[in-house]
Amino acid sequence: MGAATLGDFSDILALAASLHEGKAAVLASLPEGKSDAELSQLPDSVWLEAMAKVIMRTGFSWKVVDNKWPGFEAAFVGFDPNRVAMFSDEEFDRLLSDTAIIRNGQKLRAICDNAIMIADLQRSHGSASAFFATWPHGDFTGLWAFLKKRGSRLGGNTGPYMLREVSWDTPVMSKDVVKALIREGVIEKAPTSQKALKAVQDAFNEWRLENGLAYAQMSRILALSVG
Repeated sequence: MGAATLGDFSDILALAASLHEGKAAVLASLPEGKSDAELSQLPDSVWLEAMAKVIMRTGFSWKVVDNKWPGFEAAFVGFDPNRVAMFSDEEFDRLLSDTAIIRNGQKLRAICDNAIMIADLQRSHGSASAFFATWPHGDFTGLWAFLKKRGSRLGGNTGPYMLREVSWDTPVMSKDVVKALIREGVIEKAPTSQKALKAVQDAFNEWRLENGLAYAQMSRILALSVG
């Protein structure tokens, strides 16, 4: 399986349109991402907050997490990565006793660890935003791998969802997207191996040459084409 037998994306769009009130309705529902120039200007606190949000939402009610978010903003001092990276043991203990947030020790520690990663990116690239803004979208799976390796609790779909949170252009391997990619002969199951991830990357890159759509937009159309 792979991009060698790839079908036209226009057929996938037509299928999605047939299931969702026509092509115009499908195109109107597509997400809009930020340009690399816009991403480069984001404060690094935006990245840490996005990481914190997707980590806390995993396995929890999104509504509960969102309702408690003002508490998280206060507890993590506005998600200032340099400040959070320097949290002492006493400050971390304060988080564990803070009733304004969800007191999951492993997830709270992951937020602090990701602040350290962002501080490292600031030293090596000037800012985390500069790092993410210059990463080529044609290698989104490479960025997923970076987040899994260098970040904390950012593997699987958590890393891609974090990127989506800040409008970095990437697909997400949701259940419906995976079903569509299997149907199109790109993969045989949810992609976890390097070979399968390369097949996904190659397919999206080829489709982008065909239609010019953003990766997140193609991901949305694939999901809509399932039902």
